[in-house]
Amino acid sequence: MGNVTIIGAQWGDEGKGKVVDWLASRADIVVRFQGGHNAGHTLVVGNQTYKLSLLPSGLVRGKMGVIGNGVVIDPDALLAEIGRLQAQGLVISPETLRIADNAPLILPLHAALDRAREAARGVHKIGTTGRGIGPAYEDKVARRAIRVCDLAEPETLSSKLDELLLHHNTLLAGLGAATFEKQALLDALLALAPQLLPYAEPVWERLAAARASGAKILFEGAQAVMLDVDHGTYPFVTSSNTVAGTAASGAGLGPDAVGRVLGIAKAYCTRVGSGPFPTELHDETGTLLGERGHEFGTVTGRKRRCGWFDAALVRQAVKVGGIQGLALTKLDVLDGMKELKIGVGYLIKGEKFRHLPAGMAAQAAALPIYETLEGWSGSTRGARSWAALPAQAIKYVKRIEELVEAPVTLLSTSPERDDTILMQDPFAA
Repeated sequence: MGNVTIIGAQWGDEGKGKVVDWLASRADIVVRFQGGHNAGHTLVVGNQTYKLSLLPSGLVRGKMGVIGNGVVIDPDALLAEIGRLQAQGLVISPETLRIADNAPLILPLHAALDRAREAARGVHKIGTTGRGIGPAYEDKVARRAIRVCDLAEPETLSSKLDELLLHHNTLLAGLGAATFEKQALLDALLALAPQLLPYAEPVWERLAAARASGAKILFEGAQAVMLDVDHGTYPFVTSSNTVAGTAASGAGLGPDAVGRVLGIAKAYCTRVGSGPFPTELHDETGTLLGERGHEFGTVTGRKRRCGWFDAALVRQAVKVGGIQGLALTKLDVLDGMKELKIGVGYLIKGEKFRHLPAGMAAQAAALPIYETLEGWSGSTRGARSWAALPAQAIKYVKRIEELVEAPVTLLSTSPERDDTILMQDPFAA
């Protein structure tokens, strides 16, 4: 048995939460390795619905959860999430949750700068959630971040705030936004310290020991490959690397720890926020997909843009993301549609492409090249075996496999945890 890394293969919101929850029963530890509290996973367990942003999904199954050093942590948001899930009956304590002591913190000034920048961009806004994730990653790279471990050193914290405020207050003032006072920030952080520090440790040591003992680790990614800061639709991306290789660096392990890489994709395609979306539908079909799929952001509540499955985009995600098997979700949303389309490439200024180019103007100009398939009249909802699927639904899945050049190893047919068809256990060696 080996480890498994789960990443999104589109623009996020592919249903990773359910898949992580489903696989967590086979794992010993679940690790979040990148992102912030702008990404959300919804888990439906019986009559309970859990909405998670920072906490590893495995906590719902009573597994050890780890937040790695690659995550940027808003301490107020984290503590609020812990409290909310505890109120739903989950046991979350330092015995079940560990946080990397070298993980950077998101402060109120990061969110303020995030919002001020978006307002200044006007019609050219990126579509961030305004939660400070980007500015926090900037501070990490610029070596001025406040980290979890700094909460244990008041003098270090004080001197670091001086440098941080020198930078951020200058930017905020230039954007016409309110600036921050050092003492208020320092007092707030020192008040949070006794609540956060009991969870903190060098998690790389725990994970190394777990690997040595043969424990199975599930690495849980946020967002998706096409939002990767290097490989996504830049600049309409997130501020971290979302590909599978980040699981190692974002948790403090070597590259061989990543294990088998499972990519999650919807049977159609959605995107939240601004940026190119070649197969987006602005018609009744797009509206129908949104209504059937309940397409609203878990964290923000923003309405998702909907479109046909883009096989060229997912193929690209498979290659750069290291995806070895695909989990296809929400197949049931397509039930009863007479005709389905799959994007197989792009037409850009008269030239055909099998991938989405890196250039911003080229991405904006990309027109989809479609392949049309026959839909199915039967129902896939709740199916738990291939035999329960309509023949045309099977053909649709098989065609996706051919186009993205990766096998579909798991199929989800409803939000319910057990409405899943498993073709290959990703934990199997």
